[in-house]
Amino acid sequence: MGLKSLRNLALAGLLFLGICLSLLATPLYSRLWASAEVETPHVLPLTAYKVLQPVPPVHVTTLAPALVDGLSRQARHLSATDVVAEAASLQADMAREVAGVMLPPRSLAEAVAARALAMMRGAKRGVAGPQIVIVVDRNPDVERLYVMLAQSGGPEAWRALGSVRVSTGQAARKEYYITPVGVFEHGSEILDFRALGTFNEHHVRGLGLAGMRVWDFGWQWALKGWHTDGAGGDIRLQMHATDPDLLERRLGRPASEGCVRVSSSMNKFMDRHGLLDADYEAEAAQYASLRALLAADRKPTKLAGRLLVVVDSSLPMDTPPTADLRPAGWLEPGRPAVLVQASPLPDKG
Repeated sequence: MGLKSLRNLALAGLLFLGICLSLLATPLYSRLWASAEVETPHVLPLTAYKVLQPVPPVHVTTLAPALVDGLSRQARHLSATDVVAEAASLQADMAREVAGVMLPPRSLAEAVAARALAMMRGAKRGVAGPQIVIVVDRNPDVERLYVMLAQSGGPEAWRALGSVRVSTGQAARKEYYITPVGVFEHGSEILDFRALGTFNEHHVRGLGLAGMRVWDFGWQWALKGWHTDGAGGDIRLQMHATDPDLLERRLGRPASEGCVRVSSSMNKFMDRHGLLDADYEAEAAQYASLRALLAADRKPTKLAGRLLVVVDSSLPMDTPPTADLRPAGWLEPGRPAVLVQASPLPDKG
């Protein structure tokens, strides 16, 4: 047998061995995925998230008026068919415009929705109809943002349109606060602003590139991450981009001073499609400052909402929003977290 024949035989053997190993690994991987989903539904490997796909049909019901949140003007006139079409369009735009966006498994989406609903009930808030709610899980092992199509009813009525990595407050670092859990309204009484793209003393663009949107949720009480005695203070809770060259790579783990950091592409997507701009769009015609803030190339979704819900899947599900809300690893009891209403600014015009 010649040298060429021996080489071909060796290559064929290697190919056959690779196929056998692949077939053996497939059932093992499936079992690992299934067990991870059952045992720790919030902490799944990235491979458990799937590529975006069309949104399944949704059903619109009603809630008690005392617990409802306002709908955008456009959403009030949407039929169930319109909701499906609008959600599918928004999801397709997200897949095109946002780097690293993934679709969580349905079981995880319902678990996220259940926690968000529990937090909203504790804050005496609800949804009157289909609208976008941004849910952030600050669990240090998760650190993800979920764009949820929220609807009246239980968690099974909600749909996850996509999920991206974020960074929330980092513990054990001086002057860094733990991002508070709760329900935070994005209303027109507080005016957002845009990053200047300047560098701080560490040569880091803390709010990202010039023009990136900064969503402002007012003053909120938060635990001091460098304390273990429950000490806390007020922080300006914001959601913003971060330095694309130095800090975006750290998204997916706690790293901020208390705000919610998102990627540049997610920032642009939320800004352009007005995911939390229900109030801004409704009042833009009346106030020049709101018109000036909104993106010039915006394509606002008809499902715009106004709520950011921060949850922590490392805490028990029945933890009330006014309890001692600290992530896993805290040792001593301390002051309860309190939702603080932001003070309205003077004339917006």
